[in-house]
Amino acid sequence: MLEVHQFPCLSDNYGYLLHDPESGETAAIDTPDGAEYLKQAREKAWQITQIWNTHWHPDHAGGNATIVEATGAKVIAPKEVERIAPIDRVVSNGDAVMLGDWQARVIDVSGHTNGHIAYHVSNADLAFVGDSVFALGCGRMFEGQPDQFWHSLERIRQLPPNTLLYCAHEYTASNARFALHADPDNAELRLYAARVEEKRAKGEPTVPTVLSRELLTNPFLRADSAELRDRWGGTNPAETFAALRHAKDNF
Repeated sequence: MLEVHQFPCLSDNYGYLLHDPESGETAAIDTPDGAEYLKQAREKAWQITQIWNTHWHPDHAGGNATIVEATGAKVIAPKEVERIAPIDRVVSNGDAVMLGDWQARVIDVSGHTNGHIAYHVSNADLAFVGDSVFALGCGRMFEGQPDQFWHSLERIRQLPPNTLLYCAHEYTASNARFALHADPDNAELRLYAARVEEKRAKGEPTVPTVLSRELLTNPFLRADSAELRDRWGGTNPAETFAALRHAKDNF
């Protein structure tokens, strides 16, 4: 089975190493801190052979050069990563990426940036989603448009409900405060927010999260619900999503 090693990076990023014991290959999922990735890989006795970037922001691709110099790892990324680092293979929606015999499907989840992608390993029930969606939240819309971002979230919503979403940041506590403001009558959300508070009080991570829970509680994934449309307006889900995203930006 694939192994995922999760560790904190920078102030609130998570780093991920995805390891296939059968082939010995290891993928660095994004690279917020190249030195920390190399340290973590050494401690696991894993050799980083690939880098899978989700988007171009420096806290996701800024460590590429350090890792490549040390390991010779091949960089797989959306074209936008060329803004800050060379790429060995450019990938986009529908492409397949291999780690040993394991296949990850590339999904367009643009909106946070215009080239943002996610990697879905269906046989392992996991997806690395970068800053497209968080536990109880989603990324800021730096480059995209509301309808574009909503359609990206729809692609995530269509994954199997038991999919583990490996988000890139520990934002859940602050996301929970906005979610309760956005959707105050959601009983499942209130229970989830309480569990988040307990976990953070103990210093425990709230990531990964499972898609089935996010579908019930994450207001950005629920922008097509009657409850949120009635509360936030919009004649279609993209407009409701836009209202929610604007409100979160100013919360």
